[in-house]
Amino acid sequence: MILLNMRTTLLLLLCTCALGFSQTDDRIYDIINSVSSDRIAKDIGTLANFGTRHTLSDTVSQTRGIGAARRWIKSEFDKISTECNNCLEVFYQKDLVEKGANQRITKDVWVVNVVAIKRGSKYPNRFIIMSGDIDSRVSDPNNFTSDSPGANDNASGMAGTIEAARVLSKYDFESSIIFVGLSGEEQGLFGGKGLAAHAKKNNWDVVGILNNDMIGNIKGVDGVVSNRDFRIFSEPVPPTETENQRRARRFYGGEVDGISRQLARYVHHKVKTYMPEMNPMMIYRLDRFGRGGHHRPFNDAGFAGIRIMESHENYTQQHQDIRVEDGIAYGDVLEHVNFDYAAKLTAVNAINLASIAWGPPAPETVEIGGIVEPAAKFKWSAVEGAIGYKIYWRDTTSPTWDHSKFVGNVTEHTLNGIVIDNFFFGVAAVSKDGHESPVVFPNAIFR
Repeated sequence: MILLNMRTTLLLLLCTCALGFSQTDDRIYDIINSVSSDRIAKDIGTLANFGTRHTLSDTVSQTRGIGAARRWIKSEFDKISTECNNCLEVFYQKDLVEKGANQRITKDVWVVNVVAIKRGSKYPNRFIIMSGDIDSRVSDPNNFTSDSPGANDNASGMAGTIEAARVLSKYDFESSIIFVGLSGEEQGLFGGKGLAAHAKKNNWDVVGILNNDMIGNIKGVDGVVSNRDFRIFSEPVPPTETENQRRARRFYGGEVDGISRQLARYVHHKVKTYMPEMNPMMIYRLDRFGRGGHHRPFNDAGFAGIRIMESHENYTQQHQDIRVEDGIAYGDVLEHVNFDYAAKLTAVNAINLASIAWGPPAPETVEIGGIVEPAAKFKWSAVEGAIGYKIYWRDTTSPTWDHSKFVGNVTEHTLNGIVIDNFFFGVAAVSKDGHESPVVFPNAIFR
């Protein structure tokens, strides 16, 4: 019997190696199919109907202002938790921002985030985060009384985050997932700063944040209409890198291989595998030109973070007073949101959250060697729970990892015939279900 099990295990390993460990997980397709555009539409409508969600708006009213909005978001997370046997830890995380912190803080204000944690069974302190923004604004960023429904910016991202929590609450994961509504984005990214500081203070192991800011518009101001394109913004390298790391990049490469860029590539690859009808566009920039989003405070703190959003924006519907001018209807109102598209981008988030939370941690160290040799050599640290590892490589001008080899449960391997000078490389850990960690670009050299 023991011999039979050993043979069976060997055959499975041989098949796995032969296939390059590329099987898919049917649960991912179930997650995609479980995302409801009807529920998202209802939630966006509820958020828009709070009138304004400006960070400095009313916090006492039960029907208007950011206070009512965040209490409703918390009630939705609480309801989801009740339905999954209290599987979510729901709480407010807040910081006092004093008047004069910048020109958009005209009075003291509590910036309050709404957090829901689906705790992992094996790595409870390892987190992958999905965020949406609670707040909204009109043309004048300091106007906190006028109607500002913010249907797309950013009720769409917030509704998507709530819907992802509904869907993923039905599953158990090895790592923890955080669903969060962040406040204070329009006034200076204060909610993200507060949660990133909270993560640092509590020693959270943050894999990264998927920041969703505007995921519901398909008609661009340039006339392009598409319900398949979406953008993934990511910075090239962390702003926290040391001078030695910066100097090493001159000789070894890695100018576009920071942790946020690897997270973006992970999302791109997962979408191409499970949602091939979608067109993820890798944008090599922290955010839109000269603009910012709530992943940036996490980047500033040294965490991986990306922005997922629509590709075709309509600026007449962003940060605008509701009005008709020269025949153009301005304002971020409900009628401009495409709920089916918002559901697709919610599914993009959900499958990546699940894959990372089901996958093993990434190797802490990846060493590369093979200078002036006809082979690329690798060594990496072992990861508990990984059944093997994948070596990835690509042309130095390629935006994505285009080649890979599953090398089994080892901690070193040589790619014969692959010259180190001509490619970039990385290593990912693989779980028994085929889920992978984000790729780790080599962070050490050996000879």
